[in-house]
This record gives sequence, structure tokens and C-alpha cells, in this order.
Amino acid sequence: MKLLGLHHVSLLTGKAEENYRFYTKVLGMRLVKKSVNQDDTQSYHLFYGDAKGNPGTEVTFFDIPMLGRTHPGVSSISSTSLRVKDTASLHFWKKRLEEKRIKHGEIIKRAGRDTLTLEDTEGTKIILVADNGETGVEAGEPWETEEIPAQFAIVGLGPVTLTVAEITPTAEVLTSLMGFTHVGSYPSLVSENLPDIEVYATGEGGAGAEVHIETRPELPKERLGRGGVHHVAFRVPNEEEYDAWAERIRQARVPNSGKVDRHYFKALYFREPNGILFELSTDMPGFDVDEPLEALGENLSLPPFLEPEREEIESKLRPLELT
Repeated sequence: MKLLGLHHVSLLTGKAEENYRFYTKVLGMRLVKKSVNQDDTQSYHLFYGDAKGNPGTEVTFFDIPMLGRTHPGVSSISSTSLRVKDTASLHFWKKRLEEKRIKHGEIIKRAGRDTLTLEDTEGTKIILVADNGETGVEAGEPWETEEIPAQFAIVGLGPVTLTVAEITPTAEVLTSLMGFTHVGSYPSLVSENLPDIEVYATGEGGAGAEVHIETRPELPKERLGRGGVHHVAFRVPNEEEYDAWAERIRQARVPNSGKVDRHYFKALYFREPNGILFELSTDMPGFDVDEPLEALGENLSLPPFLEPEREEIESKLRPLELT
């Protein structure tokens, strides 16, 4: 029973329109679902992914207007990675970010891969990672736009970085409970006096199946706000294994949400010992369960259990102009 890799990463935004423009117009991702936060239906939930909304490619945002900014620290998911085909793609992106005046770094190595950092309009740290033919979890399908050719498009999620005060309890959950394997390490990019960043992988491995753990005991605890990462979800191939994972978590006596049906996938949530929220999510049925593939994200989608309340929900949602 193995988790396949990363399923999605969910973040917070205070400005959905600006967020939409950045992820679709600047980064060229596809809006694959426009819905609501199922736990607070007065808030939008936007999903960006590859051409087909495949699991392992989605970055999602809960829209909370007037939300304060994130104060970085430990017990956090401090960076999210997005995969591109090769190093040539990173050079394309570096030039594009310069033209768009988007804050970014230089192309450098992380865990043996060429990478390029950037920040979105709310300070979210994103790392573009070049696959360069590496084997492992398969990439998604590029979404081509007028400004971004398919060969340079973003094709899925890469590693997430967890920043913690103490690595041992988090690593124990990843390996003993969740079946990850320690596959390497690389020096901290902050200071040579800090511990190496440790790399853990699941499934077939590769960029789409890794968690990197950074130990920063000198930092305060994160105060989560706009631009911050709410949780990371990991892929479960089917409902049978999802049921088995729910039982495994229960037997381990880990406090958890119990099984939750999100309509587009089944989910289960729990916090690892440093307080970071993990989710286990099924690959199926997917985002085309209630919309044709060619029309993903064009209308407000509600799961069946919220559909009877559509009129009331829409009346309480602020107008959202996605252009």
C-alpha cells in the first residue's frame, strides 16, 4: 500500500481575481474548477492544474478577502514546487518573469535538479523544477496558451518543503506511518551552519513524489495568512486503498477528520507532530465528474450535497470577475 505522490497543495489568497490572473495569465496554468470552500460556502475555492486537471498537478486556493499576510516560520509548508520539462524551460521562465517584473531568483541546483524560485503577488514561494528526463511519477499534460508554448508549460507539482523546529517526529510519520523512504539530502541554502535539508520520497519517486524537510530551530512558529500553504495532499490510487489508509490511521491512533467525500475525490485529514496538515486524497473520480473536460472551470461547480442550496450560496458569494 503506497501513496503515489503529491495530489494537490492548498493555499490561502485574499484577492481571488489577482490570484487568478497570476496563475492563469502569468504562469499559464488552467483553471480546472471554480467552486466553494465546502466548510465555508461563502468563500470561493479555485483549482489550477494541467490541461486535464490530473491528480498531482493542482494548486488550489481558498479565497478569504481582507486576510492578513503570512508570517513565515516553523510548522509550515514553506515552499511549493511546479514541474517543467527541462532546464531550457527554466531559461524561458526566467526571461518571462523578468519581463513581467515578477520577483525571482537565479537558476540553481536543489537536490540535484535545476530550479528557479519566484514569488506570486501575495508572497507565496514557488520553485520551478526541471525534470530533464528524470524517471518517477509521470508529469501531467501541458496547457498551452498564446504566450506559453507547450514545451515550456508547467506540468505538475514538484516537491513541497516542510520547515520544522525538530525533524525526527515528522520524519517518523512520513516513514513509519506513510511509507516514505529517505532518499538523500542537500545543503541548506540559508546558511552552512544549518542542518542539511532531508529528502523523502514515495511511490515511483521523482519530483512529483517528494517531501523535503528543512530544520530551522531558530525560527518562531508560522502565522498562516494570505500566500501561505494550508495543507498538502497525497495521492491514493483508489477507494479500496483509501479505506485501508483510513483504517491504518485509526489503528495508529492519530487524530483525524475521518473519511470526507469532496465529490471530486475522497479525503482524510490529519496533522503530523509538528502541526502541519496532511491530506490523503483519491485520484478518482476527478474534476470532469460534473463538467465536460473542454469546459472545466467555466462555471461555479457545487458538489451534489450543496446543489440544493445553490441559490442561497450564490446570493452570499461576492461577484468574482475572472478575466
